[in-house]
Amino acid sequence: MVGRMAIVSPHRSDAQLLVLHGLRLKGIAEAHVLAERVGLDEPTVRQHLAEFEVSEQVRRRDGRLSGWSLTPAGRAENERMLRAELDDVDGRAVVSEQYERFRSLNVDFLGLCTLWQLRDVEGNQVLNDHSDPRYDREIVESLESMHAEAVPICDELRRLLQRFDRYRDRFGSALGRVRAGETDWFTKPILDSYHTVWFELHEDFLATLGMERSKEAS
Repeated sequence: MVGRMAIVSPHRSDAQLLVLHGLRLKGIAEAHVLAERVGLDEPTVRQHLAEFEVSEQVRRRDGRLSGWSLTPAGRAENERMLRAELDDVDGRAVVSEQYERFRSLNVDFLGLCTLWQLRDVEGNQVLNDHSDPRYDREIVESLESMHAEAVPICDELRRLLQRFDRYRDRFGSALGRVRAGETDWFTKPILDSYHTVWFELHEDFLATLGMERSKEAS
């Protein structure tokens, strides 16, 4: 009888971890936005937010920028949960390897973002008004090449932890919009732009591995 290889499903994170971690990555978010980001239904997210508010791990802010955010206690609890989860799946080596692959692309990606936003005209840096299709096309082609390197990183991560599952599609969606001429979808912060997703994945790596961005090795 020929044996079959066992198919190991990605680990599904606890809902409480997802809520806290989603706030870590978003900074501040309304419940419905957080629910969409972490793949939970909104009532579940609201229930956990209410519980975390009682334990002073999240706080609510209203005003021009409204939403939920982590308190220092909530950030510490999220870090504890992430450490425990990574230990449970014996995943530190996998995440560390993909983080190093990501870091090897990061400087070049940030350089592409600068080229997208600014142009050199007669020795002066000016805002790119996207009036030169050839200039923009060259940068988009470079982004496509980088995307081809980023996708396997996302795939390796999501084979380990289901919470990494959405990065691949979000990158692809943003790239598709840029290809279609929607220039804001390359770097605009208030959109789920390619840069927004890239920044969030970077933060996810650091949080998962217990690293601080300010202390990240150059």
